[in-house]
Amino acid sequence: MDAEPGLRARAAALEVLRQVLCGGRSLGRCLEARSALPDRRDEALAREICFGVLRRRSSLAHVLDVLLRRQLAADDSDVEIALLIGLYQLIYTRISPHAAVSTSVSLARHLGKPRAAPLVNGVLRNFLRRRGALSAGIARSGRPERSHPRWLVDAVRRAWPARWREILHANDARAPMTLRVNTARVGRERYLDRLREHAVEAWPVPHCEQAITLARPRDVSELPGFLSGEVSVQDAAAQLAAPLLDPAAGARVLDACAAPGGKTAHLLERCPSLELTAVDVDRERAGRIEGTLARLGLPARVRCADAASPGEWWDGREFHHVLLDVPCSATGVIRRHPDLRWLRRPEDPERLARRQSRLLEGTWPLLARGGTLLYATCSILPSENDDVIARFLAAHRDARVGPNHAIWGIATGHGRQVLPGDDGMDGFYYALLVKA
Repeated sequence: MDAEPGLRARAAALEVLRQVLCGGRSLGRCLEARSALPDRRDEALAREICFGVLRRRSSLAHVLDVLLRRQLAADDSDVEIALLIGLYQLIYTRISPHAAVSTSVSLARHLGKPRAAPLVNGVLRNFLRRRGALSAGIARSGRPERSHPRWLVDAVRRAWPARWREILHANDARAPMTLRVNTARVGRERYLDRLREHAVEAWPVPHCEQAITLARPRDVSELPGFLSGEVSVQDAAAQLAAPLLDPAAGARVLDACAAPGGKTAHLLERCPSLELTAVDVDRERAGRIEGTLARLGLPARVRCADAASPGEWWDGREFHHVLLDVPCSATGVIRRHPDLRWLRRPEDPERLARRQSRLLEGTWPLLARGGTLLYATCSILPSENDDVIARFLAAHRDARVGPNHAIWGIATGHGRQVLPGDDGMDGFYYALLVKA
């Protein structure tokens, strides 16, 4: 497989894409589960192909439909993915046409389907001959509304009629790499100076006193102070949670649905004396919380349990604050997870809203009077955000919306919404509730 330069990267990308497109698995989990390629350039190329093919799937599928003279057999889904990989390189990258075509042909042979090699070669060379004539169709099929499923386009348009095209366009963009500086150890300006000393271009993010965005993504091993806990990777919108909750020293805090632990760590970096319990229902993800805290040298009580069933893990002592970052459709982070647009289904937002309400009902009794609960999602759909909060407020006379004087995002009926791309951030929703 390594006889041809770059084939290893394409083969790795094909296997991941096959798991996502044919097996319905999460891109993030597939990438985490496999072993990284030994050559960093191969690893970077494999990830670029995975993200790019999923981001441009509609355009690529349109071109492939035009070029194919016959429909591929049902058991040739892997050949189709090899063709998508080849077309992605030819249309959207600076990889030489010769390398893109030859490695795609080799990829067909690597699949154990040598009979498909002439087909792959013919389709890709046909594209190169007809590229000029196909360009208008590529442009049309690449429009943001055509790179999303119809149900999702309609849902975003209903939710944000004045900005739906802007949101879809942001979903098709590459997500920036944003860092959270542990200002208990190093100031943000000092860390920016250190990045400049390492020839890393970066700038501060508005509204987030610890956030820095890099001009281009870097391996964390290249970031000064990462291993010693001076900095972590976290989108700026996610960094809004800790200042909103703003617990006092020594407060008892519950971080429900806490994995992978970024917000848990942020709370403790701001106030190390917190008595913090982090809960997540997924054992593997709960382990990631512990890994995050270990790297940063921060203490917390981590429990693998269902936050909505406190009888399994709660010690009976009320919390002063609850951070409830609920599972959601993740429609605010599609630019970071391009597979989501293809894996989500029209019924998912309402199904998830029922789960969100269950988590609110389960954690509200754990909150002390006068305490605050911060409800958070990375969704941009009202059915998972304001609608959930409205139903909860109608059913609980001891709950009211707390003050939120933030200048970021858009004020909604009960909270604030950041839309994808606003100030470079992901899409997030926050609502602060106070217990009377």
